[in-house]
Amino acid sequence: MKTLPLFAATVLATAMPLAFAADPLLAARDASWNALRQHADVAGLERLIDPGFVLVHSDGRVQHKADYLDDLRSKSRVNGQIDNRDVAIREYGDTAVVNGVSVQSGVSNGQPWSGKFRFTRVWIKRGADWTIVSSHSSRVAEGQ
Repeated sequence: MKTLPLFAATVLATAMPLAFAADPLLAARDASWNALRQHADVAGLERLIDPGFVLVHSDGRVQHKADYLDDLRSKSRVNGQIDNRDVAIREYGDTAVVNGVSVQSGVSNGQPWSGKFRFTRVWIKRGADWTIVSSHSSRVAEGQ
């Protein structure tokens, strides 16, 4: 009878992500994602973003690394405020998922935009570095 609780604890421990043991480098890289975007630091983002990167915007548009960096480089997209909250990082070996809420504003193709978004970012570890492979955001309805 004593083996059942031990078995259950073992199963839970191996199935749960390492939610509170996030790699400090990963946390710093994820935080730098927004800072680099706010400053349109294309060179910094170039190093941070995986070649196969896919960005799904809250309006459903899909961009890949080159397209996204070109938008920042040409200033057709200018990020203003980016304020993240409730950020949770879960690691699964060499893969990590970051979720949170972001309040943002900016200008795209001359049109101002702003809103509150839920985001998911996926990172992979190659060697000692983490690179972002995917980012997705969904607009949060006003009042939520």
